[in-house]
Amino acid sequence: MSKSDEIGKAFDYRLFKRVFAHTKPYRVIFWVVAITAILSAAFAVGIPILVKDIINDALSSKSSQGLFSAIMLMLGLLVGQVVMQLGFNYYANLLGESVIRDIRIRLFKKMMSFKMTYFDNSSIGVLVTRAVADMQRIGEIFSQGFFMIVADVLKMISAAIIMTVMNWKLALIVFAILPVILIATRLFQQAMKVAFVEVRAQVSNLNSFVQERIAGMKIVQLFNREEIEKEKFRVINEKHQNAWLKTVWYNSIFFPIAEISNSIGIGLVVYFGVIQNIQNIGFDNNKGTIVAFFFLMDLLFRPLRQIADKFNTLQMGMVAANRVFKILDTDSHIADEGSVVKADVKGDIEFTDVRFGYVKDEEVLHGISFKVDAGETVAIVGATGAGKSTIINLLNRFYEINSGEIRIDGVNIHDYTLQSLRSHIAIVLQDVFLFADTIANNISLRDKNISVAEIEAAAKQIGVHEFISSLPGGYEYNVKERGTMLSSGQRQLIAFLRAYVSNPSILILDEATSSVDTYSEQLIQQATDKITEGRTSIIIAHRLATIKKASKIIVMDEGQIVEIGTHKELLKKGGYYNDLYTAQFLQEEVA
Repeated sequence: MSKSDEIGKAFDYRLFKRVFAHTKPYRVIFWVVAITAILSAAFAVGIPILVKDIINDALSSKSSQGLFSAIMLMLGLLVGQVVMQLGFNYYANLLGESVIRDIRIRLFKKMMSFKMTYFDNSSIGVLVTRAVADMQRIGEIFSQGFFMIVADVLKMISAAIIMTVMNWKLALIVFAILPVILIATRLFQQAMKVAFVEVRAQVSNLNSFVQERIAGMKIVQLFNREEIEKEKFRVINEKHQNAWLKTVWYNSIFFPIAEISNSIGIGLVVYFGVIQNIQNIGFDNNKGTIVAFFFLMDLLFRPLRQIADKFNTLQMGMVAANRVFKILDTDSHIADEGSVVKADVKGDIEFTDVRFGYVKDEEVLHGISFKVDAGETVAIVGATGAGKSTIINLLNRFYEINSGEIRIDGVNIHDYTLQSLRSHIAIVLQDVFLFADTIANNISLRDKNISVAEIEAAAKQIGVHEFISSLPGGYEYNVKERGTMLSSGQRQLIAFLRAYVSNPSILILDEATSSVDTYSEQLIQQATDKITEGRTSIIIAHRLATIKKASKIIVMDEGQIVEIGTHKELLKKGGYYNDLYTAQFLQEEVA
């Protein structure tokens, strides 16, 4: 996406309308904000009028009673203005927070429905920025942007009208200053919009870099990349700094121009107002009018300066909204158009001439066909990149196949609802992901239908209860982020238990014992024997010794099935499997 695409129009009405469409559920709050903005402007312009009357009438007449009444009225106006401003600020922020809460929920729900391809090609740091920082910018459209601009415009219009009525000659002098500030404001807005697009881009880059380096800190330290990564971070951070400094530079130019213009206006009003008073032209008792003009000019010029700043906030919010809506408009979800919902699945699996590629025109699977009977344990073996894990991804519909058909119990997987399909399949991956939570919650994934007692019973059945009980707090032990408090073998055991308590009809073990110690491997092997009983199981493994008991072994090479048979049958053939098996055991003997 180019920078010009992100900047868009000076005012994108369709985008603005789309953002404000989210205020419909909060119409009462919306109108409270609008009414308090109008009343706040009314109270603000009432004060200069009252000041004029006090100077011209109450002080001239030397009436203490009239002066007291005027002061009390002014106090009432000030209190009213404060109350209206308080209500405006609170409800504008309430509206903004309510809107971004709704959009954030929609965004998170949308991201959870995306194909794995989307996440393969997207930066996690950028997505986090969209869901957190950009959302706050959208909220500021309401709390610091649009409504405050409207309130300021109302004050400016009211002040201009009152000045014209009070003394049109002095008003013309003030209005003569306006074009300078308006032109400066317009140029400032255009420059700041470009600058803030750059700021948001650099914030995303910074977030992405930090997130990736923290996640991969072990690799950074293992390969002594600290100095290199520090230098990269310095460059990215410097770009981030320069982007912000550009906005500071524009502010440094604009606001002095606005202040000088305001000061010139005050000087001209004083000069010509005094001349009018000396020459006795214009309105009688011109002193009160001159003082009132000071207040009215502040209501005219100060909001104009603030509008420029608030317009920046509005622009940043619109840029953020544009980015968020691009994600919401992304059509990268798995179509959940199936209607089949089965409470029980036997576990028959059939692939028929399945072709697939992660990238267009680059096939990974070239017409795969095989059948797995219910309750059968099938192993899939082959070199890295042969397509073993891809088969599992397709069975779960993490990706959509290019052609062919996949059926479970004779039903095309597209005809199942996604929830029904995936509820019957459990996977134990090589790289186990654990949340920063208790062991019990990582096993049940906070499913209220799975009690701690059931978890403990399942743990005893597959032989991991003793290991969990030995941890501080047992099943309530917090494993911290990504399960860093556990070894890789212990994380695998937790993953086995997680799969077992879900009671799946189809179990998939994807390289589940490739990176664990001997003791953990023995426990995992015991767990494997237990959880594969009575259910369809697919085992993907590099260690060929772990799949000898499989009723059928599918051998893959470069996206194709080259052999199918039992362990003994494949060894007798002396083909690809025999070569793999022999090479692996020769390596182990040398080791």
